[in-house]
Amino acid sequence: MSKLIKIFDTTLRDGEQSPGCSMNLSEKIKMAKQIEKMNVDVIEAGFAISSPGDFISVKTIAETVKDCVVASLCRTSEEDIDRAWEAVKNANSPRIHTFIATSPIHMEYKLQMNPDEVYERAVSMVRYAKKYCSDIEFSCEDGTRSDPEFLAKIFEGVIKAGATTVNIPDTVGYTTPDEYYEFLMKLQEMAPSMANITISAHCHNDLGMAVANSIAAIKAGATQVECTVNGIGERAGNAAMEELVMALKTRKDIIGADTNIKTQEIAETSNLLSRIIGIKVQPNKAIVGENAFAHESGIHQHGVMKNNQTYEIMTPESIGLDKNNLVLGKHSGKHALRNKAVELGYELKDAELSTVFERFKVLADKKKKIFDEDIEALIMKENFRKPATEMCFSKKR
Repeated sequence: MSKLIKIFDTTLRDGEQSPGCSMNLSEKIKMAKQIEKMNVDVIEAGFAISSPGDFISVKTIAETVKDCVVASLCRTSEEDIDRAWEAVKNANSPRIHTFIATSPIHMEYKLQMNPDEVYERAVSMVRYAKKYCSDIEFSCEDGTRSDPEFLAKIFEGVIKAGATTVNIPDTVGYTTPDEYYEFLMKLQEMAPSMANITISAHCHNDLGMAVANSIAAIKAGATQVECTVNGIGERAGNAAMEELVMALKTRKDIIGADTNIKTQEIAETSNLLSRIIGIKVQPNKAIVGENAFAHESGIHQHGVMKNNQTYEIMTPESIGLDKNNLVLGKHSGKHALRNKAVELGYELKDAELSTVFERFKVLADKKKKIFDEDIEALIMKENFRKPATEMCFSKKR
């Protein structure tokens, strides 16, 4: 049986922190409802203490969302934890998510605390948060650049204090899949209490390995992955939720894991986020890019027309699209042109198709994108230029 992976969506917190991706209250509510519709397990609604507006949005989302856990991020301080609880306390399933940096460079230069002080702060603040809420997540910021022995000590302490989830973030996107796998395996050996709680992965994409690292974490025993719609997030972004989910579903035979995500909602969720923040995904983006199910090469088009699985490892319908897209361009062949002509209502004989195809190739060398109107104009142009007895293109009624 496949291992079930919880999807922790942080689009509204970590994702919104990326430049140009801020959302107002109504936009956040609309996005939260769509994310809930996808059937995610946890929505991280924001960082309640960061601003009055963020507090209101976290509180409103917590009171609106009914079918998943709602979390607020907070630092390991009583003031932060109080504010986070005030924001999420009316949720059906509230979570307090508290964090502190644990890498040598962060402890020395950012926190100006020694390891013992960080340990005491982490454990005491998890214990403090536990008085409010049974569901407590603890994160060690910059975890992958931290000393594993120190992390193991902290994890043993926070789990004893009441943490139900521990998160090992690759905060700066520095690790590699093999390295992350070995790191998590070593941590579990040194901190046996991790066997009794949820292990979470939170990967950034600075080196383009966020999804691969997340999969490595799953193989190492993680049962929660933190990710964002369209992979938005600070700097190069977070692990893209849609890529992770479809990788697990498509390669269940290898990874042995799956999620509760309703994948047919992926395209709509991606498009909604793009409309709200005004940032489109790149055309070649995996799963949700404009070209993800598009084919221009004649060889590819011919194969897909015979059997989609020749060049598609998943169906467009599986993410909520109606169909794939056979794009007509200079690389396209006669099969795709005939198919498009039929779509437009024209039946072309072989000789007719050859004539139109020659003119189509000339046009395709001049234009990057060929539209339906162009194809119809080519057909009609030929119809007008040649006698009806010699060349007759008939449009089906």
